[in-house]
Amino acid sequence: MPEPSAEQTARRAAPSLAGNAALGLTQIILWGGSFYLIAVVADPVVDTTGWPQGAVVGALSLAILVSGLLSPWIGRRIRRHGGQAVLIAGTLVLAAGLVLLALAPTLPLYLAAWLVIGLGMAACLYDPLFAAIGQAYGTAARGAMTQIAIASGFAVSLCWPATSLMVEHVGWRGACLAYAALSVLVVVPIFARVLPAPERAEAEAAPAVAPQPEGSARLPGEGLLALTFTTAAILMTAVAVQLLLLLQAQGIALATAVALSALIGPSQVGARILELAFGRGAHPAYALLVSSGSVALGLALLAVAPALAWLAIILYGAGNGMRTVVRGTLPLALYGQRDYAAAMGRLARPALLGQAATPVVCGYVSGHFGPDALLGLMLAVAALNLGLSLVVARRALAARPPGTV
Repeated sequence: MPEPSAEQTARRAAPSLAGNAALGLTQIILWGGSFYLIAVVADPVVDTTGWPQGAVVGALSLAILVSGLLSPWIGRRIRRHGGQAVLIAGTLVLAAGLVLLALAPTLPLYLAAWLVIGLGMAACLYDPLFAAIGQAYGTAARGAMTQIAIASGFAVSLCWPATSLMVEHVGWRGACLAYAALSVLVVVPIFARVLPAPERAEAEAAPAVAPQPEGSARLPGEGLLALTFTTAAILMTAVAVQLLLLLQAQGIALATAVALSALIGPSQVGARILELAFGRGAHPAYALLVSSGSVALGLALLAVAPALAWLAIILYGAGNGMRTVVRGTLPLALYGQRDYAAAMGRLARPALLGQAATPVVCGYVSGHFGPDALLGLMLAVAALNLGLSLVVARRALAARPPGTV
């Protein structure tokens, strides 16, 4: 009897629905203790320490910058050693950064804590997690990525209220310690239990394309794909930072704007459920087009028809929800299982660097030229993202094997 192919082995061994839900829980905890933390604790930090607001909030940009610089190296480590050890180490580093943050008596130590958190973010958030499961399970990883994204889709909706509750009862330092404890006691055991061990990851990784040497040049079309992902990440960050301001600039009251922004979470999850139900057999390039088109249409609708802001936010949320899945599935389809982890690390760097700079640029444009100018700039970036997506999709679909969807 012939030996089963690596793809067949990976498909049988792919994480279960329960495993993917658990991995989604890890992302809720880790994002809540990193990217989404500052939005809730910034004011309490300033109130209790007297440190400058700009420095307190800007520490997140420092963490994202560090994460972006480190991402290619993390991708190479996952490719060489498998993802389990890397993600566990990243989680422990992030937890250490949160402990340092909770104990920081001065602003320099506060900033140093965020630098440590950035090191951890590079090795335990979506990109390294997708790199780990993509390398281990090949094409079988697509459904797992979507299920993880669905499970973690309400991260903002869950983390912000939970963090606010913790700040109210134990202070912002206690909230940081709570996230550190959850990272060690919940996230690390899940990664150890669900992610494949290094030997298994190496055995199951099939050389879909010729292996690239350590630190090799980009794969074909990788630069274009990186620019596409970067413009999408910039838009996501800009909306996260400026959405309430943009809605109010369109004549929408603050309370209504807050209520409308709550539509993003359900829209993201709904899009991911639809992709899981109907899109798993289609090439991820189609999902890329849906994502970029939906975001661009949502922003355009917000600019020209403020009365339909609810629809604009639903369209944006759906497109952004699809983006999370696409950034994991499309590189896997383009570059194969063998080089996926290293490619994901390289693709993450420019996107994270763009995210780190976005709050500063948005603040400058809004402060000097007004919210309308900012929305116009975002529309231009959305148009660029859509154009790039069209080129990437055309090339990807032209290169697919005959007879595939």
